[in-house]
Amino acid sequence: MPGILWLASYPKSGNTWMRVFLANLILDEPEPLPLARINEVCSSEPNEVWFKPFTKGPPGALPNKKIAALRVRAQDRAASINKNIMPMKTHSFLGKDYGYPTISVKASVGVIYIVRDPRDVAISAADHYGLSIDQTIEMMADPSARGRPLAGTTVYERMGSWSDHVRSWTKWRHTPLFVLRYEDMLADSLGQLGGLARKLGISSDDERIARAVGFSSFKALQAQEQATGFTEKSVNSERFFRSGRAGSWRETLTANQSAAVERHHAVQMKRFGYL
Repeated sequence: MPGILWLASYPKSGNTWMRVFLANLILDEPEPLPLARINEVCSSEPNEVWFKPFTKGPPGALPNKKIAALRVRAQDRAASINKNIMPMKTHSFLGKDYGYPTISVKASVGVIYIVRDPRDVAISAADHYGLSIDQTIEMMADPSARGRPLAGTTVYERMGSWSDHVRSWTKWRHTPLFVLRYEDMLADSLGQLGGLARKLGISSDDERIARAVGFSSFKALQAQEQATGFTEKSVNSERFFRSGRAGSWRETLTANQSAAVERHHAVQMKRFGYL
């Protein structure tokens, strides 16, 4: 049945890694898929293209409340015009924004949710958004936090706090839900990503899966970005694929900063083994 397979995560938690893996797995080409072609397979929910049929001017020029009102209609249309299951990235939390739902249940056929230690997220997100780490920790605790739109490309997303985001998506009960930890994906990429490929029914071919895992490794992605660039790189960052490590917060955050993250997000961090 056609519909949207959500690739959901809080920003800087491994969503692009998952998109690259799935794109390489699905297209199964003999060479790594260029980063510029990822959207051929794995689209992005805030892409203005989904909103254009419902607006007379640029979607990005609309007030946020109007965008919130159009979001589900745009998702339903995206699902209706695709004959196959459509992997789609989102950083929106699962709930309501200005009283409107952020995600269409009707359009959904499944969810892959990726969670990452918020102490590491804070470091990577600070680099991406051009904020200090203290400002990023405040943003991650803000239930009204919204991602910045990119004029002419994407509309804003309602992220909520890190805890809101994790809590909302991991309560999803409408379709199959697959939850992965970023740290487990790093420690056992072949096992975690290969297991997901088999559960989704995309492929059980060991060689095909291993090739897609290799093509989407962090080292391979860094090399591709260095050679050809990446349109999703923030103007605030030197590169999109910056470090990819787990546990770098131990060397980067101060004791007060790590304590602040743990204080804000203790419940969800304990759920996923981060405390």
